[in-house]
Amino acid sequence: MKKRRGFIKTVAAGSAGFALGGTAYGFSAKSYRNIIGANERIHVATIGLNGRGNGMSGTFAGQKHTEVSCVCDVDVRTMPKAIETILKTKQTNTPRSEKDCRKVLEDKSIDAIYIATPDHWHAPLTIMGCQAGKHVYVEKPLSHNPREGELAVEAARKYDRVVQMGAQRRSAPVLTKGIEELHSGIIGRVYSAKTWYTNERKETFFKPGMVPDWLDYDLWQGPAPHIPYKDGLVHYNWHWLWHWGTGEALNNGTHEVDVARWGLGVDFPERVSSVGGKYHFDDDWETPDTQIITMDYPGKVSLMWESRSRNGRKIEGKDRGVIFYGDNGSLDTGGDEYQIYDLSGKLVREEKSEMGEGGLQGRNTSSPSLGMDNLHVADFLDAVRNNSRPNCDVETGYKSVVAMQLGNIAWRVGQDLNLNPKNGHIIDNPDAKKLWNREYEKGWEPVV
Repeated sequence: MKKRRGFIKTVAAGSAGFALGGTAYGFSAKSYRNIIGANERIHVATIGLNGRGNGMSGTFAGQKHTEVSCVCDVDVRTMPKAIETILKTKQTNTPRSEKDCRKVLEDKSIDAIYIATPDHWHAPLTIMGCQAGKHVYVEKPLSHNPREGELAVEAARKYDRVVQMGAQRRSAPVLTKGIEELHSGIIGRVYSAKTWYTNERKETFFKPGMVPDWLDYDLWQGPAPHIPYKDGLVHYNWHWLWHWGTGEALNNGTHEVDVARWGLGVDFPERVSSVGGKYHFDDDWETPDTQIITMDYPGKVSLMWESRSRNGRKIEGKDRGVIFYGDNGSLDTGGDEYQIYDLSGKLVREEKSEMGEGGLQGRNTSSPSLGMDNLHVADFLDAVRNNSRPNCDVETGYKSVVAMQLGNIAWRVGQDLNLNPKNGHIIDNPDAKKLWNREYEKGWEPVV
């Protein structure tokens, strides 16, 4: 915790960019003394360039002593846009373009990769990156299913690579102070956390179609068993089909549940349940549009996540957020800010973000928080230079992701799950255990 606080305080004080949308860097003097060749650039390849990946390409390019040397996507239309974004930063060298991520991994000049592909690619590409000697920044969720998440952790450790999951709040300075206060007893024993996400997503239908000439659909499918193309799948609505996506629980819930687990100080749950369904539209979604997942942890600690993907009514005035409950009060947060209340609900103190409005646009799918993105990327690069663990190390990310994956599994089998609290593994439920892993396209099975 001290490492995180020292690092983000240095960034916050030393670079106005994190608040104003510019470059976030500024490692401590101590960090620089530990860096070998501090002035040598870290060469990054960004993989997955539509929406989120486009913006993050610019975020990486804007970091000190960092260059985006390659951009990669199976959609050839995205690469010129990403290059344009990169060149709007201080970077002067034009990155090369590549369609096949495997060729990127063969490039010895690339030090690290950034992954913003669909979910079914996250863990396999993380594992491939580690095996190729690359450090990895992978967007949430770390994995499509629990087993490949375990393999991603194994790969990071076996090949001694830095792997950061994109849970940006872990690098948010004001929120970090709030979590420290929780752990110090500001609201007494913290025994429960409520988290939520709301949106107004529209009706979605898929229909048979021809693969567009700008898309390498076989490579887009990659590790997932290959099935015929459907119009409407690419680029976003794959989230709502189990074959590629993980639903709202992992698409957005990962962020709040990660903060809640951090504040509660818990690892793996001992029991998970989920209720809800696809209620709003009779469309082609497979994942629920209304869902509640509850997790019981050892020591009489509980965590709850509520999602309404198609009803935008806010909770506590926020479209997404976290409330921690303790025996002496509560603490609320939506982004890089927090409020402390007494037991009667009276506001005792409020800590605001220098990024404004908590540094977060809750329903922005491309760049919900440029300030926190900058800080989180800077932390990743600092960890690469110092051979240290980043704020959301792969194992930290896995523990948050697997909790929500277990919630989805509980919903899919229609049963509560009893778990081993040492590793999150499912106990005595054959149907649920079948969803711990998945089948892969022949030749794409992840192996560490």
